[in-house]
Amino acid sequence: MMPPLVLIVEDIEDNLVLIKSLLEMADFPVVEARDGREAIAQAQAHHPDLILLDMSLPEIDGWTVARTLRQKPEFASTLIVAITAHAMPGDREKTLEAGCDEFLTKPIDVPNFLPAITKILERKGG
Repeated sequence: MMPPLVLIVEDIEDNLVLIKSLLEMADFPVVEARDGREAIAQAQAHHPDLILLDMSLPEIDGWTVARTLRQKPEFASTLIVAITAHAMPGDREKTLEAGCDEFLTKPIDVPNFLPAITKILERKGG
């Protein structure tokens, strides 16, 4: 069985490289986007199984990206995980209301990142 295709949406190069490296070490195929417009375009072009979505993005923010994708029938069941530094009270709820399935905070917890992603995929049946 093929591992799930992951779209990483991250505008900070160091974060993008770190997340991509961790996923590729675990043999996940990866597609990248660096802003909200590119995120929507890449999602439509590649139909990823999992979208790792930064919330603070140029062009279109992550909340709007999640809402936009959720309005399209082909993304109704796509797993969207927010990866964000927004960790104040209410931020998790706002993110889930926008259409994200899960919420991970930055900075990336390197030793626990892949186990967290695996757990999320297993819970969602991926």
